[in-house]
Amino acid sequence: MVSQEFTVDLNKPLVFQVGHLGEAYQEWVHQPIVSKEGPRFFANDFLEFLTRTVWWAVPTIWLPVVCWCLSMSIQRGNTLPRLALMAAAGIFLWTLIEYTLHRFLFHIKTKSYWGNTAHYLLHGCHHKHPMDGLRLVFPPAAAAILCVPFWNLVKLIATPSSAPALFGGGLLGYVIYDCTHYYLHHGQPSKEPAKNLKRYHLNHHFRIQNKGFGITSSLWDIVFGTLPPSKSSSQSN
Repeated sequence: MVSQEFTVDLNKPLVFQVGHLGEAYQEWVHQPIVSKEGPRFFANDFLEFLTRTVWWAVPTIWLPVVCWCLSMSIQRGNTLPRLALMAAAGIFLWTLIEYTLHRFLFHIKTKSYWGNTAHYLLHGCHHKHPMDGLRLVFPPAAAAILCVPFWNLVKLIATPSSAPALFGGGLLGYVIYDCTHYYLHHGQPSKEPAKNLKRYHLNHHFRIQNKGFGITSSLWDIVFGTLPPSKSSSQSN
């Protein structure tokens, strides 16, 4: 097949190339290139700018929103104990969302031109260039769009006074997730549990990429049977 013979030119913008790989895309994208120098995505400078996000933008932008959500819950008559409970429930709910998105969306198998292109933008680029520090956290504009359906979901399952606290807790869980994810790639933890968590995540990148989908914890990998074999996990760095 022609698609199998296509070769990606790493010296040119990648996004509109990877779709041509067809069925060979999955193998290509899971062969990481370990370099802190990220590739060019688009020839257009504005589109290229939108793909790059510094890690500290995540807490800077979203923590004030978290605080606003929690204060809104108080204003609607929520008590402090219930506020803390709902916020904790939101964080816990996020860990399940984190796992589900990573396993079933970020690791979806694609082979069509636009399927490969969309996957590369969503998560494939991170597996191909795992040390690209400017494409590790989620761009705020994209996160804002995704907040809309999650807010609508929260409104369905919570009371008007508790919904902001539950959503705020979930958003806080996301901030913790994205900052943790960045640290696992670029930090040098010397103590547990961070050291083990870094080993666990790099094992997902460089050894067993179809297991170990948890980022902030391995809880849901244990629950759903996607925990990597201990031998491989212990050998990774």
